[in-house]
This record gives sequence, C-alpha cells and structure tokens, in this order.
Amino acid sequence: MSNVLARWNFLPIAAAVDEILPCCGSRTWADGMVRRRPLPDEVALLATSDETWRSLAEADWLEAFRSHPRIGESQAPKAALQRSVAWSAQEQQNVSGADESVKSALAEGNRAYERRFNRVFIICATGKSPAEILKTLQRRMKNDEHTELQEASEEQRQITQIRLKKWLQG
Repeated sequence: MSNVLARWNFLPIAAAVDEILPCCGSRTWADGMVRRRPLPDEVALLATSDETWRSLAEADWLEAFRSHPRIGESQAPKAALQRSVAWSAQEQQNVSGADESVKSALAEGNRAYERRFNRVFIICATGKSPAEILKTLQRRMKNDEHTELQEASEEQRQITQIRLKKWLQG
C-alpha cells in the first residue's frame, strides 16, 4: 500500500474528502470514496473510483466537469482546487505548444460546444495531440445530448483514474 493511501485511509472524514476531491471535482464522488475506506491498494482504489463514478447522478458529473478549465486555457474556474488546476495544466501541456491556428480553432470549438451543451468540453487530453483533441471536439459536436453526456462522463472517469495515480505518488 502506498504511504499516501495508508495515511488517507485514517484521516478524519472531512480531511479525507478534501484531499481526494481534486482527483475528480465531484463532492459526492469524494464522499463516496471516503465511505468505502479503508482501501488496501491502488487496484482497489481505482475500482472503487469507477464504481462510485458510475453510480453518481448527472448533477454530480456536471459538478466534476465544472472543475476543469477549457481545453487550451490555463484559467480554471474559481472553485477549482489548486492541485486540480496544476494537474489540468500538466494534462493539457501538449495544447499549450500548438500553433496559433489550432489554438484558435480549439477556442472557437470550446465556445460552440458550450453554447450547444451548456458545459465545458471534457476530454482526457493526456497523450493527445492538439489536432487530435480538435478532431474529437468536432466529432462530438454532432452528438445528441445523451450521447455526449455519456462520452464526457467516460472522459472524466479516465481523467480521474490518471489523477488518482498521480495522487498516490504524493
């Protein structure tokens, strides 16, 4: 068991919620994770995260989405936690080096997405090129509301898995 997980397993409830919250951004998810303690290892942590995430209501998913900055922007919402903001910057580092035409197309695509779906575009950007992210954004603009919510939820699940692994490293 990692030292981080061992310590977290025995934190008071409120402190444990606050510590794990940046991994996802949904307070209900964080509460659910804390209620499932103690978790013996990374495998159990990741499986519990998936189970908890999939059991949440749409409002909880939307809360998690609101903790993210737009793709290509470093400015996170005011409610975002410092650790979450730092992780977002790492996850989007490929986008920051994109040429101006791609950055501009992403900015325009973000605005169009927000008008269409009334929320920020969520994608697990880790390891994806700016062009790949833009292509995915353009494809997902064709989704209906239900399909897009499910896709965004899956992207958030992937982001959470990556962040949990980073969190375990301390």
